[in-house]
Amino acid sequence: MFNRIVNWARANMPTREQMEHNRFARPLAARHELWRFTRRSVPRGVAAGLFIGIFALIPGVQIVGAALMCVPCRGNIPLAVLMTFISIPPTTLFVFLPGAIAVGNSFGFHADFATVSEMVTKGASVGDWLAWLGSDAAPSLVIGLFLISIVAAALGYAISAFGWRWWTAHKRKARQLRFAARDFPD
Repeated sequence: MFNRIVNWARANMPTREQMEHNRFARPLAARHELWRFTRRSVPRGVAAGLFIGIFALIPGVQIVGAALMCVPCRGNIPLAVLMTFISIPPTTLFVFLPGAIAVGNSFGFHADFATVSEMVTKGASVGDWLAWLGSDAAPSLVIGLFLISIVAAALGYAISAFGWRWWTAHKRKARQLRFAARDFPD
């Protein structure tokens, strides 16, 4: 399954060279350090993608926001864009929104998740959603999403930095064993 996803991504994702020919993407594509996988850019890209992916729950805004956030923090753009996909509809509806509302309510706001789930099942209109956000629910949701995205970004940074160090140490040890076996055969 993983190989199918990787093969699909390789076939359908634009390359950095193709993006250099697009006038909107050219400034991002021209900066080579934003596309390299290094020990500093990988954790930064993961953190930027998790932060934007959880905090900005609008699909088009997430990808563009993650890519733009990588510019000042010099994070890896492909990983940041990939991390925004953590907020797919099942995780958003069943993990992030209830969690954000619970966290926001702990600060004294009064958002009700039962109202949200009822509006989702009924297929509420945009006006109903705006009325719900205009109530006491908006600050609760925004504060909760912000705090959850900060924690997720920090955890993602730490885990990816540790994973990068482990991976490079593993590769170094395997290379040393290969050279030792070549130089000193049994």
